This record gives sequence, C-alpha cells and structure tokens, in this order.
Amino acid sequence: MKNTFEQFNLKPYLLEAIEALNFKEPTEIQTEVITEIQTNRDIIAQSKTGSGKTHAFLLPLLNKLEPEANQVQVIITAPSRELAEQLYQATIQLTEHAPFEIEVSRFMGGTDKERQIESLQNKQPDVVIGTPGRLLDLIKSNHLQTHTAYAMVVDEADMTFDMGFIEEVDQIAATIPTTSQLLVFSATIPQKLRPFLQKYMNSPIRIEVENKEVISDLIDNWLISTKSKERTDVIYNLLTIGHPYLVLIFANTKENVEALAAELTERGLEVGVLHGGLDSRERRRVMREIHNLDHQFIVATDLAARGIDIEGVSHVINAEVPQDLSYFVHRVGRTGRNNLPGIAITLYSPGDESDIETIENMGITFEEKAIKNNEIVDAPKRRTERKKPKKSLEYNAEIEGLARKAKKNVKPGYRRKLRSKRRELNKQKSRQKKRRNKKRR
Repeated sequence: MKNTFEQFNLKPYLLEAIEALNFKEPTEIQTEVITEIQTNRDIIAQSKTGSGKTHAFLLPLLNKLEPEANQVQVIITAPSRELAEQLYQATIQLTEHAPFEIEVSRFMGGTDKERQIESLQNKQPDVVIGTPGRLLDLIKSNHLQTHTAYAMVVDEADMTFDMGFIEEVDQIAATIPTTSQLLVFSATIPQKLRPFLQKYMNSPIRIEVENKEVISDLIDNWLISTKSKERTDVIYNLLTIGHPYLVLIFANTKENVEALAAELTERGLEVGVLHGGLDSRERRRVMREIHNLDHQFIVATDLAARGIDIEGVSHVINAEVPQDLSYFVHRVGRTGRNNLPGIAITLYSPGDESDIETIENMGITFEEKAIKNNEIVDAPKRRTERKKPKKSLEYNAEIEGLARKAKKNVKPGYRRKLRSKRRELNKQKSRQKKRRNKKRR
C-alpha cells in the first residue's frame, strides 16, 4: 500500500503546505520518524543528507503546536547559520497556511542581538531556531524562556560535535523540562556524542535508514587523474566543456578555496566562495547570490557547504580528495537531488590512490575518465594491484635506523653496505638463538 501524508493525521494547513511544496509521498525517514514523534518518544535518527529529515521532524512538531500559547514550544539547534536559515525558511513555508498566528524566530551569531532582545521582551516565539552560541546567550540573559518547550531538536548532531558546539547544546538541553521530547538527527553518530545522548535522552528509539545505495543512482560518478597536469587547468576545462548549470567545487581548506577561486576568476569565470573564514555579512551576501543564481560556479569547504540546500547543482567537483573520507558522500550528495540527474567528478593524483581505494571499499564505483581534445572520454582502468611485500625479517632497531638513513644517504655502495650489515646482524641473531636452545637442553 502506498504511503501518503494523510496517514499521519496532520492538520489541514500542513497538508495544504505539503501540496504547495509538491511533495507526493513521504520519504522513508519521514514514514518512520513522524509516527514515532507523535508517540512522544525520544528519537535518535540517522539518515543520509537529502533524505527529507527536516520535514520528518517539522511536520509532527508543528502539528502539536498550541494556538496562542505565547510561549516557546519547540527549540531547534543547527551548527551553522546557513543551516539555521534553511530550517527557518522550511518552517515558514509550512506555517504560512495556518489559520492562527505561529511565531517563528531565528537567532544566529552575526545578527542584531539587541533587536532580538527587544522582540523577545514583547513576545516569546512558538518555534525557536538558531545556532547554539546565540541561543545560549539569550537564555543566560533570561531573554529567551526555554523552560516551556515540549520538544528540542538537535539537527546535524555530528556536525555540531565536529564544530565544537556540543557543550552549548548540552547547556541548552539542561534548561528544558525533563519531560520534554529530545530528537537528535545526524548523518552519523560519533562515539564521543554518546555521553550527551545518555545524559538527556529517556529510553530513545534508534531509527537508522540505511542507504540502499551509497550515492544516488542518478549520479554519474567520475574519476579523473591529474598526473602531469595542472589541477586548475583540469578544473577550468571541466567547467568550460559542455554546459553545466550550477557547479559546486570542493577544496579542503579555506586557503585552497580562495586560491582556486582567484585562479578561476582570473580566467574569466564568475565564481562564488563559501568557507568558514567569511564574516557573517559576507556569508549572507554569498548565500543570497547563490540562491539568486548570480554564480554559476561555487568553490567551498566541507563544513561551509554541509547542510546547505543549494538547488539545481548539476555538477560536483572534488578538487581534492577530502581529508575526512566520510565527507565524500556528503559532497557528492549535493547533486542528483529531487529526481534530477547529476555528475560528480573527483580529481586525484598518484598520492591519493590509497584514499580512492578506501572510498571504493565503501561500495562506491567510479567511472574513470580523461580529457582529450576538449572532450571527456573513457580512460583505461588504473592499476590497483600492489606487489606482494617480501617476507620481512624480525624487527631490529639498528637495521631500521640504517634503513631510514639509507633513504637520505645515496652515496655509492651505501645500500650494499646496508644489505651486508642486515645479513650480518641476522646471522648473529640466529647463532645466539641456537646457543640459547642448546643451553635449555
């Protein structure tokens, strides 16, 4: 039987909003989570990016709102301003059809704190969305009253931990009633997050939606070698071959993002930059430009781009293999969304071979490509076989010291002397072992 949103007994205004958003049927995470939230259970939900988890918690929590309560009912934390803004916009879309007023407020670092305090003095919002630091500031100053909340959501919990915000989230959770519902959503559940979960969650139910495929089958996943080539030249060629609609290019550090963006700009491309080093005004400007499609090409770091829903990304380019390989799926998942095809391209050098093999061991398959005569063509499969290591002798500190020295010392005959020394030391060891055995007899 086909699942529908009507099966969740949602209020008419929410069903109207769902229809306006053109949602045809609930996703797997929505089907599993919405019913459990309605039973007031604490939940740890784990699912991939783009699975529909935002509406999985917004719909049932908004369905519980008490009209004209004039107090905080729901708190949602997000690890970045961009993600908080995305959650805010999603909430506004769902509540704009309500027959009664629902006050939704966002509180993020880099925004006008005095104006926020002034608004809180006049009225407490029904739904509070924000970054942990700003929310905690407002709570500690007694301007934001969270003791009335019946539910708290920690969105992107693993990213919250990675960015060092879990202590603030811990303190926020301590201000809500012990009977309140706590919902934790995350792509992964790192071990170091468990003390927080054990501290505040009451017999939580664990919901994990397994990826039927590691990356969407709508994505063409290409691998291109940069051996003997300038990486920027390869990226420029990829951006100018064909007609990509919107390209998200990932680099590992903000310095690399800036450098790559500058080189591409010098070549006449319109490039946006997104990384954690931008101040709040710059970040808002860049996000506005991205959503207005002012940039066809965006160069970003992992943490700056994760959790941001940029619509219409036709291509993702990994200018570098991610330092944390778990981010590979997050990067590639930026395209191939909403049932639209996408292309993900990973550039690699010989030094990246082991990382590529690790990614393949995750169940990810690459199509190997090359650029020839301004066309992307199939490339021969790279060789992944390794020579079997020679049988190693027992570890010997003196030999190891000589071996390390040999890597630096290339004088004639040195390596021959090393091999001779290695044989001599092992003969000595063998004779000593025989003498010990005779004594035991």
